[in-house]
Amino acid sequence: MHILFLSDNFPPEVNAPASRTYEHCREWVKSGATVTVITCAPNFPQGKVFDGFKNKLWQSEWIDGIRVIRVWSFITANEGFLRRIFDYISFMVSSTIASLFVRKVDVIVGTSPQFFTVCAAWVVSSLKRVPWVFELRDLWPESIKAVGAMNDSFAIRMLEKLELFLYHQATCIVTVTNTFKSILIQRGVDGKKIQVITNGVDLERFIPQAKDLELIHALGLKNKFVAGYIGTHGMAHGLETLLDTAKLIQDSSRDDDIHFLFLGNGAKKSDLIAYAKNKGIKNVIFLDSISKDEVAKYWSILDVSIIHLRKTELFNSVIPSKLFECMGMGIPVLHGVSGESAQIVMTEQVGEVFESDNATQLVQLLIGLKNNADRIYSYRKNGINAAKLYDRTHLAKKMLSILEGLVAK
Repeated sequence: MHILFLSDNFPPEVNAPASRTYEHCREWVKSGATVTVITCAPNFPQGKVFDGFKNKLWQSEWIDGIRVIRVWSFITANEGFLRRIFDYISFMVSSTIASLFVRKVDVIVGTSPQFFTVCAAWVVSSLKRVPWVFELRDLWPESIKAVGAMNDSFAIRMLEKLELFLYHQATCIVTVTNTFKSILIQRGVDGKKIQVITNGVDLERFIPQAKDLELIHALGLKNKFVAGYIGTHGMAHGLETLLDTAKLIQDSSRDDDIHFLFLGNGAKKSDLIAYAKNKGIKNVIFLDSISKDEVAKYWSILDVSIIHLRKTELFNSVIPSKLFECMGMGIPVLHGVSGESAQIVMTEQVGEVFESDNATQLVQLLIGLKNNADRIYSYRKNGINAAKLYDRTHLAKKMLSILEGLVAK
């Protein structure tokens, strides 16, 4: 079986779509499938092409048995609605054209969050007369409104019509949460063609390990209780709440051994750095994104991981993928997201849940956890055990069986 996968994010980018796509495709190749990925030059989230790559019309390489074709796109930073739309549309056109030169395809997968890539999957499937899968990772364009990037307008309503059209046209829809499936059914999409494959964790990479003492010394974190946020610093994440938490702890003088680590890039990072500087917050370190091969050692130095999204009803339907990496590493979680993901945290007992945007509550939980070694040990142990339920290898094989079923029909 030959799978053609369209995704505008792929390694060496390290965001959730890139990781999920690569890890699934890698497992499919191991299971005997032929996989071709069409993507663009790596540039997320700063909008700058990574060293060693060029933004060319066509370039091809092999990564762990996956044929990767990179096409030209209009590259811009992850900020500014119109410029991002041009980015998405340019990749849609380039990936559609490139797909026509990929022969003997049996099934096509187009992944969101934005669905212009999915538009390309629909067009190519129509031309090649093969089934296609809409992998739904985000309720876009609803998320545009949720983060305040754009208000309800004629343009948004047109995008929503296109969204529904694609749902109905897809041979199969694979969502990453059960909540997404329920929402689609409420909107009139046939539930029989919707499958749920949650995000997961690569248990070959994210496993419990001793703290990297060299890194701790290099960052000046010896004898500190380290609370960390690792991931994209975007409009959706509301990381000002974490900085307000750091400020409250700093001003209280009760727990000056608590320190905050922010690792990653994104549209809001420069604003966050300025915010911390203006408020005189000293117990915070900002670091730029690092490669996937290095990130585990940064996870290792955390005593607790903080996961947070802005307080909006839409985000009750998402499950941040970093939750599963925390489980795999055995890192307790303080989880500032309501809904399905919070239920996982409570059911698996891998951490504690706080209200989004509530810095005061987060302060209390942080101090309480720091002073309770037994709870930390319990959350670590539970996380390691729960991670096995979200093993990426198992989830990839589950999705492969769905694709095989489509081809068989």
